[in-house]
Amino acid sequence: MIAAGAGSEEIMLKLQNIILEMIAKGDTLANTATRLCIEAETLVPDAICSVLTVDGAGIIHPLAGPSLPACYSVALDGIKAGPTAGSCGTAVYLRSEVTVTDIESDSRWAEYRHLALPIGLKACWSSPILDASGEPVGTFAFYYRKRRGPTELEREIVRQCVHLCAIALEREQRMEAHKLRAFTDALTGLPNRAAFNAALGALDCAAPGGWALLVIDLDNLKFANDTFGHHAGDCLLKIAGERIAAAVAPNAAFRVGGDEFAAVLQTPASLKNLDGLAEQVLAALAEPAECGEHVIVPRATIGGATLSLGDRVAERVRQNADFALYHAKETGRGGFVRYWPGLGTNITRRLGEIRDVDAALRDHRIEAYYQPVVRLDTREIVGLEALCRMRIGDRVISAADFQEATKDVHVAVAMTARMMALVAADVRAWLDMGIPFQHVGINVSSADMHSGMLDRLLAAAFEKESVPLHHVILEVTETVYMGEGERLVQRAVEALRAKGLRVALDDFGTGYASLTHLLTVPVDILKIDKSFIARLAPGDASMAIVEGLIQIAGKLDMRVIAEGIETENQAHELMSAGCLLGQGYLFAEAVDREATTALLLSGAQRLSGPLRCQTGRGKRGSAMRPTDVRGCSASRQQ
Repeated sequence: MIAAGAGSEEIMLKLQNIILEMIAKGDTLANTATRLCIEAETLVPDAICSVLTVDGAGIIHPLAGPSLPACYSVALDGIKAGPTAGSCGTAVYLRSEVTVTDIESDSRWAEYRHLALPIGLKACWSSPILDASGEPVGTFAFYYRKRRGPTELEREIVRQCVHLCAIALEREQRMEAHKLRAFTDALTGLPNRAAFNAALGALDCAAPGGWALLVIDLDNLKFANDTFGHHAGDCLLKIAGERIAAAVAPNAAFRVGGDEFAAVLQTPASLKNLDGLAEQVLAALAEPAECGEHVIVPRATIGGATLSLGDRVAERVRQNADFALYHAKETGRGGFVRYWPGLGTNITRRLGEIRDVDAALRDHRIEAYYQPVVRLDTREIVGLEALCRMRIGDRVISAADFQEATKDVHVAVAMTARMMALVAADVRAWLDMGIPFQHVGINVSSADMHSGMLDRLLAAAFEKESVPLHHVILEVTETVYMGEGERLVQRAVEALRAKGLRVALDDFGTGYASLTHLLTVPVDILKIDKSFIARLAPGDASMAIVEGLIQIAGKLDMRVIAEGIETENQAHELMSAGCLLGQGYLFAEAVDREATTALLLSGAQRLSGPLRCQTGRGKRGSAMRPTDVRGCSASRQQ
């Protein structure tokens, strides 16, 4: 026992510093409470220290008791606070300290003395730990092997310990609340993608058939948003989330982003009848939903997969479920497909392409080819589009032949990293040669945008080569914006534009093409798809559409590039419609670095006057605008 006076104050300060340092460094609550007990028992050698927590229902749970038998602590778990719940449970109930000097005779220990007496515990003094609002969150207790109560010095020690426990528990509550927010989808209240990833990471992959996965895509969210507005779409997501969670309960349901949900199935009944559970989900969703003034019937497509022999990681099961979903959408939306080996020719091809691209990346057989972007009037080269090629022996394979592989996020990010490194090195070489190089377009996929690594890939490539980012144009298709995290993608694009990059909306006129995207998608350049250019002729509907797009883009302060120009007639029709820039086989096909260098040396647009890049903001707030169609100069700004 420590002596009272200045020495005791010094020891108490040391105790305080030890525990506060552990809290500040982020040590676990259990470790912190255990260390506190050990230090307190050092100060009071004949006391045995215990810390319990209390949940919102008033149930107590052991947190630390290093000198208590483990079986005793386990026996306390789950006791409900009340007027006769031992010293600790009663202290929680009364919100005040409880001193029991004789456990054997005290009525408050009547139901629990059989736990304490056999291990030599004869007295217990417990103090509640209250939060800022006065609610009990735990207890700090001293057990004694003699029938006695606390001394004044022990009271001072416990006051300090209770205070330190309150600080530690408050920090834990804040962390739990933050974690809850981080792992909860704000709209539906379901666990989110981060929680889903964590749940997958915690699954045991050693026992085939031990768990299964459903991935669920709503088929009509875009229709609801476009037709009734985003409030109706949000309502549809909330209702769908509630119905999916109820249908798969007690299994866990997640909203993993956008219109995509998932369920991790672990109950025997679910695993025995995966098809039946999927049908239950579809049936639950098929009921009409009232979304404000509108009645919407949710529609969904489901893919599923079960942990199988050879699935060594959960990600493989997830990929199989995605493959099944992909096949379900291909063969007819609104149903369920369960993954089986060799699922469909498209899926098989995709897996093969992923393997081929993986091997090509390892062997450095991914190469950058370039197709010039020219002024239609002078045929001078004002920019390039970088195109990915894969070399297999003497053959060079177009990206179109392995595009399925880019749907795998890991492959997509690796390919983008490789392409950016190649392009950055080539641009640096061209600038060093004195070529008046203006810009290069690099295609990025939805996987790139959602990987969270695009910033780092750009920095790693272009900063390494000291290439200013105003020489870079990111080319994205509309599908990048249509998937999960649409707003997140838009914010990411805006941040990239603020750094000097420009963004082109590629292949406009195909897929999900919509004029409304021109109002919401932050882009600087509109690339009209070759399918329109191929039909250009006076009086053809394509001509009217192209003319309209050029006029709209002009009013929105966007540049326009026509893709796939193959004839002089097409070039003439485009110029007559007001289009100034184009690319296609009429001017050059995609060629390798050496051939591109020759093209630039002979045909790059040479700007008159001092070469400089002007900054400013156009009508859409772009971070970098050239003064005319020529774009930025070849200056080596760094």
